[in-house]
Formats: sequence, C-alpha cells, structure tokens
Amino acid sequence: MHVQEWLETIPAVAVYALVGVVIGLESLGIPLPGEIVLVSSALLASQHGDIDPYVLGACATAGAIIGDSIGYAIGRKGGRPLLAWLGRKFPKHFSEANIGLAERSFEKWGMWAVFFGRFVALLRIFAGPLAGVLKMPYWKFAVANVFGGILWAGGTTAVIYSVGVVAEAWLKRFSWLGLVLAVAIGLASMLILKNRAKKAAAKAETSAEPVAEPVPVAVAD
Repeated sequence: MHVQEWLETIPAVAVYALVGVVIGLESLGIPLPGEIVLVSSALLASQHGDIDPYVLGACATAGAIIGDSIGYAIGRKGGRPLLAWLGRKFPKHFSEANIGLAERSFEKWGMWAVFFGRFVALLRIFAGPLAGVLKMPYWKFAVANVFGGILWAGGTTAVIYSVGVVAEAWLKRFSWLGLVLAVAIGLASMLILKNRAKKAAAKAETSAEPVAEPVPVAVAD
C-alpha cells in the first residue's frame, strides 16, 4: 500500500505521533525513512483539513531535536563500543568507512556537521550519537541541533504543504512524484557518501601500508 494511502486510514493524532516517533528514532541513530514519512504526511495535510500543518511541523521538529539529544547522550555514555555495536547491528549504515567519513566531517566542520547533517540521509542518523562519542561540547551540539531540526523538519513541512496546496489539481500525481523525489534524493546522497567513504578508506589503507626499506647491495671491491 502507498505510504500516503495508509496514512489516510489513521486519525490525525496518530499521524502526528507517527511522524514524531519515526523522525525521533531516525535522529537517535536507527535507520528509518523519516524523510519519506514527513513528506507523505505534509502532502496529506495539504489535501485534508483534519491534519494541521503547524502541529505536524511542530511534532516533526520535536522528534528531530529530542531524538538527536537522546542519541548524543547515548553516544557520550557508550563511546567507541557503541559504534562497534551499531556496526554489527546495522553494517550497511555504521560501517567503518561510513563512520570514518562522518568523523572527518565532524573534525573539519564541528557543530556545522550537526546542522547540515540534518539534510543528508546518512549523516542525519550519525549526527547525535557521533557528536556524543566525540565529546562535542553540549552547548554547541544543542545550538546546531535545535536550529537544524527547526529548519529541516519545519522547513520541509512548510515547503511540501505549500506546494501541495498550490498544485491541488495534480495532487495525486504529485504525491507519487514527491515520494519518488524524496527517495531519489536520499539514495543519491547515500550513494555519494558511500563512494566517498570507500575512497577515503582505500586511501587510508594505502597510506597505512609500511614502506619496505631498501635492501643494501654489496659492492664488490
């Protein structure tokens, strides 16, 4: 069943709760399709007056901020062993190459990695736990988390809802296009990050290989 068609069968309160919980769990570090659920719900709100876009955006924003905060706390307490455990549970998302790429992003950009990580599918999962593992000062994390959550969750809701209202005559087709676009963007960003992670891992392995010392050759008198 189409995601939006399924959402139409449940009460508005359940839609708010579902969006908040799914985005919260994704931000906490569990790979879930938070963006797809949010886009589908915002489109549904543009078609049905029962769903208030302001409440929907608030629930999405709250889920994003709270989920990331819990992920930060867990990461700060669990440390490196937590990343190893996540790697065993979710090897495709928390592989050593992906973790290495995320760490380099945090080392280079600091709190901006948390802020802009909201807009990248893979980094959205990493941001909270990894910021905790790397012992990022909480005030920096909190500022980036709050503003990033508001801009991503609230902004996505507002844009998708507005487009849905304006394009009311093509809503049914647009709902499919919106989901396809969201999936395509998510997959593309993950593929780009994975490709960069593989290249970075290969480069790291190459640089880590010991260089053989030249063997002295005896010269005849």
